Amino acid sequence: MDVVEPELVEQVETIAAAVPEVQYVDCLRLRWLGHALEASMAITVDCDLSVADWPRTSEEVRHRLLHQVRRLDTAVNQVVNPVVNQQVKVVFGRYTAVKAIQERGALNSAIKDAITETLKYDPMIIIESVQLENIEFSANYLHSIEQRMLAEVEVQKLQQNAEREKVQAQITVTQANAKANAVRAEAQANADATRLNGEAKASNIKITGEAEAAAIEARAKALGTNPNLVTLVQAEKWNGVLPTTMVPGSAVPFVSIK
Repeated sequence: MDVVEPELVEQVETIAAAVPEVQYVDCLRLRWLGHALEASMAITVDCDLSVADWPRTSEEVRHRLLHQVRRLDTAVNQVVNPVVNQQVKVVFGRYTAVKAIQERGALNSAIKDAITETLKYDPMIIIESVQLENIEFSANYLHSIEQRMLAEVEVQKLQQNAEREKVQAQITVTQANAKANAVRAEAQANADATRLNGEAKASNIKITGEAEAAAIEARAKALGTNPNLVTLVQAEKWNGVLPTTMVPGSAVPFVSIK
């Protein structure tokens, strides 16, 4: 076992005693375990400090020793790596395997945010970036994921086909409605034309009838005032040819013998 340098013991004691709530540092022991340094001590805290604050004070002492006594790589091994392992488990637990593969960028960002949030009060550590290099699953699990993704693609294709058929059906209905409206409009136009034609014929017949009735009425009035009008009309329509045969005792047409 390597001997711990007195300067290192003094440095550890000074760092622990510098915590505001610590009044005394007792029973300090340091020893090397390979390349790692193990420290144990007893600290006396302010008597006004509540019991609930004792763990926080002990954590503050440990935190300062980890960051000020050892090298940065030791701080990474003892502080950063545990946080990384813990937060990766926490964040990954919110993802399914399929979602982790499909949304790898979002998963990487979520892990970085969780680690940064956990270490944000540590003045010695600044998280600049986190790179999720690989997500490993068993071959059977990867195959099941692939089959599930293929099934999802097939479902999406069926949904797209159904949506396309729905749109096509709507187009067909619209075209049928337009055709029906055109046929209806044409039938209405033909009906209107037939009605107007009938009304025109009826009006023409009415006017013709009224004219003929007026003529008959005028002729009747003329006959009433002039009884010889009939004879005049017959004479006007006679062609001047006498009959070749006559009934005995009959008179020559239109010739009155008194």
